[in-house]
Amino acid sequence: MLTRADLEALDATDPLACHRDAFTLPGGVIYLDGNSLGPLPRATPSRLAEVAEQDWGDGLIRSWNRAGWIDLPAKVGDKIARLIGAAPGEVIVTDSTSVNLFKALAGALRLAGDRRIILTEAENFPTDLYMMQGLVEWLGARHAVRAVAAEDIGGALDDDTAVLALTHVNYRSGAMHDMAALTRRCHERGALALWDLSHSAGAMPLDLAGADVDLAVGCGYKYLNGGPGAPAFLYVARRHHDSFRQPLSGWLGHADPFAFEGTYRPAPGIARGLTGTPPILSLAALEVGVDLLLSCDLTEARKKSMRLTDCFVQLVEERCGGHDLLLLSPRAAGGRGSQVSFRHPAGYPVMQSLIARGVIGDFRAPDILRFGLAPLYLRYVDVWDAVSALSDVLATRVWDRPEYRVRAAVT
Repeated sequence: MLTRADLEALDATDPLACHRDAFTLPGGVIYLDGNSLGPLPRATPSRLAEVAEQDWGDGLIRSWNRAGWIDLPAKVGDKIARLIGAAPGEVIVTDSTSVNLFKALAGALRLAGDRRIILTEAENFPTDLYMMQGLVEWLGARHAVRAVAAEDIGGALDDDTAVLALTHVNYRSGAMHDMAALTRRCHERGALALWDLSHSAGAMPLDLAGADVDLAVGCGYKYLNGGPGAPAFLYVARRHHDSFRQPLSGWLGHADPFAFEGTYRPAPGIARGLTGTPPILSLAALEVGVDLLLSCDLTEARKKSMRLTDCFVQLVEERCGGHDLLLLSPRAAGGRGSQVSFRHPAGYPVMQSLIARGVIGDFRAPDILRFGLAPLYLRYVDVWDAVSALSDVLATRVWDRPEYRVRAAVT
């Protein structure tokens, strides 16, 4: 049986404890939703003020050159490359995850020649599925999306598969795919591998080069702590740069954007992944979050996240038994990302009552309580206190109050 003293002892020897002070965390709140929106880094407001007041306010349009605004998508992309095991010049920060996924899928189909199938997991994140469906609808009957159960992916790869498109960590369950093994299987069948890293980038060390990944996308506002609506990133392995083309051929993806030519010519390298004018304030905020992650050891972060999630599962099962909770996440820590999910028949009101007590997780339909355990700012003792609140909510059935059943626009 775990005790609060056991967790206090883990906090006392935590090599990542010093990073907690780098974040703004409200008093009385245990934040278990960094897998949806990372908290505010303390350095972000002053950096935004500097960019707004000095670069924009004083420099005006001159800051595209003087302050290096025009280089930010590549500069921040190179920093993210260090977090995901990519080389300089293989990552660009631009647009949203969904838009980048559309670009990457279209580029993959072009690279794949006569192959016509996008293979994915039926439980993939819905927007990923929607973008696949929308793309093949525009392309016509020749192309199709094939969605299968996670355990059937390897066997579903065939000679007609153009690209396997998967989210590395499942948004509902937290289950994590073996990226290297599935990418290798793709290549054995002549297909490309495209990974969505939204629920893993920044939470664990990744090695896209070692896994021989072809393309990847990821989000800037979860574990990268770039703020709400932060721009996303696009990765294309260097071996594909000369032949990769994406359909959103905007002016900043042009080989010479300020020549204002009438015909599109793709820029060399990863810059052809750009489309429109970059959002400078958002990029500046994202860079702060990425720099913070670069200052820590992601191997230690992964060790801590696995221990945090193990403690959370153990404590829930020790202290919340008999209350209809069912573990949805893989039991083995190595098989999940930095989150734990439980099913409960009254998942939504249970989560709302927890949030009212300052324990902020989130709900995913139809019945999932989802808890993100980000290792840089979460303490082990926070896990104890969060489970104590959950135990009390369930035991007293406070969740059954009418106000906790009213669905908000964002759940």
